[in-house]
Amino acid sequence: MFIEFKDVAIQKMTATRKRYFGRVPDVFTKMYQFTRAKTARALGYYPYFPNIEKSDATEVYIDGKKKIMLGSNNYLGLSNHPKVIEAGVKALRTYGSGLTGSRFLNGNITLHNELEVKLAKFVNMDSTLVFSTGFGVNLGVIAAVAGHNDYVFSDEYNHASIVDGIRFSGAIKRKYKHNDMKDLAYHLASANPNRARFIVTDGVFSMEGDIAKLKEITNLAHKHHARVMVDDAHSLGVLGPMGNGTAAHFGVTDNVDLIMGTFSKSLGSLGGFIAGEEAIIDYLKHHTRTMIFTASLPPSNVASVLAALEIIKKEPERRERLMENTEYMHGNLKAMGYNVGESTTPIIPIIIGKDIKTFYMWKDLLAAGVYTNPIVSPATPPGRSLLRTSYMATHTREQLDFCLEMFDKIGHQRRVLI
Repeated sequence: MFIEFKDVAIQKMTATRKRYFGRVPDVFTKMYQFTRAKTARALGYYPYFPNIEKSDATEVYIDGKKKIMLGSNNYLGLSNHPKVIEAGVKALRTYGSGLTGSRFLNGNITLHNELEVKLAKFVNMDSTLVFSTGFGVNLGVIAAVAGHNDYVFSDEYNHASIVDGIRFSGAIKRKYKHNDMKDLAYHLASANPNRARFIVTDGVFSMEGDIAKLKEITNLAHKHHARVMVDDAHSLGVLGPMGNGTAAHFGVTDNVDLIMGTFSKSLGSLGGFIAGEEAIIDYLKHHTRTMIFTASLPPSNVASVLAALEIIKKEPERRERLMENTEYMHGNLKAMGYNVGESTTPIIPIIIGKDIKTFYMWKDLLAAGVYTNPIVSPATPPGRSLLRTSYMATHTREQLDFCLEMFDKIGHQRRVLI
């Protein structure tokens, strides 16, 4: 009945389009012709926009049934921490639900300033600037830093926000092979020496779970007079002696010019920041469109991040448990025969290859009580579809063992494992 209603609706839209546009080009044509999602829904393997009814971080409820969450970026399990929630509620009562304006004008409060000071100290940079979203950081900062006559060198597996930031900047893009330092060196050496150079890389790659070769990147940057920006979205709270990111992990913070981070992963909230020299951050404050023309991060989010940051600093055992869980799952999945790529972080891809096989694996695992994320092109290269799994410090061994049992059972049933 539902599908029949949808078909009637589409027929009406098509008739309307023909009436008003006839044979004239229509920007909506591609939308009327888009059927991929509808087909997936009809066949029962549409994985997007799940209706999560309840969550306590490691477990969620969908259609009243419990699933173990292996699809979250909540690496330290802080989104449900009592102190994080309490801080958010207190700020909500003090400041209200939102500030209804950008930080540039009426939306800046003392909590934003306090967070910026503490973040700068945490990542060992002079200064930071807080944004409302991590995507907005990369989009706005890259566009403000690089111009039409500049080069931006980008890893082919970089996040979509970096890709769009380069596009928005209008700079000359040079994409190098994933973590291939010879290819990066080639592109740097062959670039016009009279143009400015900017290298941008993920710290931890969000689909593959491997780490950028940041020491080699900074060495090449020094040799070829390039600036370096690292996206630490998936590194904060995970890498570094205090969870302070990829540059700290490799001991090259002094050789990195900009560090970007988000609050929507280990810090369990929403938003992002950029860190660097004071003069650079001051320039970005006055030229980054995605900060100037976006409503500021709500006080409850800022307060929650402040609380989470303190927990990360005071409870290093969370990172230790996270890495124990990561190593346990990595070792067992690999022993079963799964291809987990080059991952050394809590992001562990299960590389399957074909889209349809990936979707059916996802569907069977979800039905069995295990929540994973199916990733297909263009989020991953064609022919490299995978299940993105990620782990938390708060996952219990009992939960992980159950997931391993399902991976083994369903992997054999679907002939992913032989």
